[in-house]
Amino acid sequence: SCSMKLLFDQNLSPKLVATLADLFPDSSHVQAMGLDRATDDEVWEYARLNGFTIVSKDEDFSDLSVMRGSPPKVVWLQIGNCTTGQIESLFRSRFNDLEAFAKDSSVGVLLLN
Repeated sequence: SCSMKLLFDQNLSPKLVATLADLFPDSSHVQAMGLDRATDDEVWEYARLNGFTIVSKDEDFSDLSVMRGSPPKVVWLQIGNCTTGQIESLFRSRFNDLEAFAKDSSVGVLLLN
């Protein structure tokens, strides 16, 4: 499993935390953290202080990363409407890339599509 802790944004299913627990065991969802109505800034700050990588379909976090640098890192899902199962498969198939991304301090955003 990977040491990267993922924090799934509001636009992604909370079920991903459980379905990806074998690969990303310490992950969470904004809902579970009481951040489902938080601003992007609040989610960003929570992730930064608690060692999470933000996972979102929203461009805003990528923009914040460009402005502020990392941490936190951002995984930007550039995918249309797709099922939670398809998102899980994407994380599994790109696991090596995600692991490399976690270790590379020079890169703040990873695009998955």
